[in-house]
This record gives sequence, structure tokens and C-alpha cells, in this order.
Amino acid sequence: MYRKSIQCLTLIVVAATAAMSQATYTPEKGSPERKAILDALRIPVERALKQKIVFVADHFKVQGTWAFVSGTPQNAEGGEPDYTRTPYADQVESGAFDHNFFALMRKTAGKWKVTNYALGCTDVCYLDWWRKYRAPKAIFPYTE
Repeated sequence: MYRKSIQCLTLIVVAATAAMSQATYTPEKGSPERKAILDALRIPVERALKQKIVFVADHFKVQGTWAFVSGTPQNAEGGEPDYTRTPYADQVESGAFDHNFFALMRKTAGKWKVTNYALGCTDVCYLDWWRKYRAPKAIFPYTE
């Protein structure tokens, strides 16, 4: 019995170490993984902005089942989205809106899902996401 307990504990430690040591990488442009992540994010963002959106990512990191992506949203023609009919209209008009997006994604049951996202942040709105969602710090460009 003692021997089985030790083996089980060893297996748990090895599995936990392997999970913690997974490499962080950026999915290649045009890859199925990158497309799946951005397509999952596109659903709530297009719903909020009431228009088709293209993401220009400047930070894109994946580690295990987690991904963090940030950049600039664009309309289908490559310009700035029209925010006038969105919940962000007042912020844009008052100058309290930066043209950006941040998203934390998680793969569950083989599909990428949005854990949290933010548009127009004027500060580091994702600062505590790693702790709040228990995501790997290595995927974020900056953490507290």
C-alpha cells in the first residue's frame, strides 16, 4: 500500500512539473490554431461592436491550454471600427479609449473559449488576469 502511494505521488509530481514547464510559443500566421483562437474571440467582439472585425495581433502567446493575445481591432476594410453605435461610443468621444484589445483564452474540450477580454483599455487592464484565472504568467507581456 505504501509503495502504491509513493508511486501515485511521484506520478502526480511528474505530471504537475510537465504541465508547468510547457513551452510558450506564438502560433504561426495562417495556422489552424491561430485561426481557431481568433475566431473564438471574434464572436463576442463582433457582437459588442456590431460589425465585422479583423484582429491585428502584436502579442500572441500560447502555453498549454492557455493563450493571451493583444493588438488592434480593425474593420473589414482595414480601418478603425465605427464605435458610434457601440457601448464604447462615449469613451471614444471623450478620449478615454485606446484603440486596442486584450484577450485571455482557454482551450477546453478541444475548443478555444474566451475567458476574459477587454477593448479600449487606457491602462494595463489584464494585470491580474494570470492570478484571477490561474493562467501561466509567461503568456502575458506584463504582470504584477
